[in-house]
Amino acid sequence: MCDWSELDRDLLVLVVKRVNLIEDYLSFGTVCKSWHSVATKDNFNSDLPRVPWLMLAEEEDDDTCRKFFSLENGMILKKSIPGARGKRCVESMGWLVTAPIGQNEFTLLHPFSGVEIQLPDQILYPKQHPRNNEYFGPVTFPPAIPIHKAVLSANPSHTSDYILMVIQGDFSFLNLWRPGDLSWTRLSAYNGQILDVVYFNGKFYAVDYKGCIYVCDVSGSEIGENHPIAQLNQRIDGIYYILESLGSLFVVVQQFVGLSYKYVSDEGIPLSPILGENDEEETVSNTYRTKKFLVYKIDLDACEATPTKDLGNRAFFLGHNSSISVQASQFPGIKPNHIYFTDNCLCLYLHLRGGCGLDMGVFNLADESIQPHYDGVSLSRVCPPIWVTPNPC
Repeated sequence: MCDWSELDRDLLVLVVKRVNLIEDYLSFGTVCKSWHSVATKDNFNSDLPRVPWLMLAEEEDDDTCRKFFSLENGMILKKSIPGARGKRCVESMGWLVTAPIGQNEFTLLHPFSGVEIQLPDQILYPKQHPRNNEYFGPVTFPPAIPIHKAVLSANPSHTSDYILMVIQGDFSFLNLWRPGDLSWTRLSAYNGQILDVVYFNGKFYAVDYKGCIYVCDVSGSEIGENHPIAQLNQRIDGIYYILESLGSLFVVVQQFVGLSYKYVSDEGIPLSPILGENDEEETVSNTYRTKKFLVYKIDLDACEATPTKDLGNRAFFLGHNSSISVQASQFPGIKPNHIYFTDNCLCLYLHLRGGCGLDMGVFNLADESIQPHYDGVSLSRVCPPIWVTPNPC
């Protein structure tokens, strides 16, 4: 009988190079030492487009493992990621930027290989002050939530020539880091809260809570000034996203409706907001659910934003990940002209007993219906479910 561990190495390399699914590739490397030795990133076609997996919230009875849900086949993969335990995580290009709650200690972590890149610890925060929010009134973003989003200009798995841009937790500043830098570089202040950022054609583009789009040229040794280049025609309340798709730039607005969650659901999920010592039950703000999304295609030459309800074959993935687009026809189970979203209301993470993670789903841009993409319940006050693009390091 053949001993699978003694197969010729060249034969194993030929086999592993034909493995395209990341879940099969990860399983291949666990068979034995000889199989693990050829399961390297050089033998995996990482250039193929990937559909993000849903990284579920950590479970209290599991110290290090996180579960990943695949939309393509409904499979759940369990992976030990000790570096993410008890930390807030945001994602870009399959990498996580992690930060312990209440501390300014940042790490760039690859969840599937365990590779870690230490980042400068300190992001300087302005004096904490309440910010007015259209949905929830005055909101203070404490240092307990150090980062809102992170965006890479290139994949650290492939090059050391990349830039990491993060939006700090109070939305007021962008902070930039390049490999070798000993500290973060703060970009000049914006007029409003920055909600999302994307790297596109050698520049970073950001969108604020008023729908104003800014550009920052980081191609040279000196960081260019940020300046506004476009504005939506009307002010729309909601959470704004910005992303690139097939060479075009899009802005998406997520709108909410309030729901009074002053009870425990039939499933036993605690939904009531946490009350402060001086809060009255009647004064607690309603929590929320997504009502719909509005999509605008950005013409950078004309500095115009045109509304659209037709994404063609595109599907968008939005949340506390780098906002991305995929070609739906390339992946079974992925619907074109749909938006896949996770719970993204940062200001309520620490103010709900059960944490966030209920407001997830798939939005049909044509008929404005919303369906679930994950049937389970996954809640956290630290790191609710987020999209993670699966790739070996």
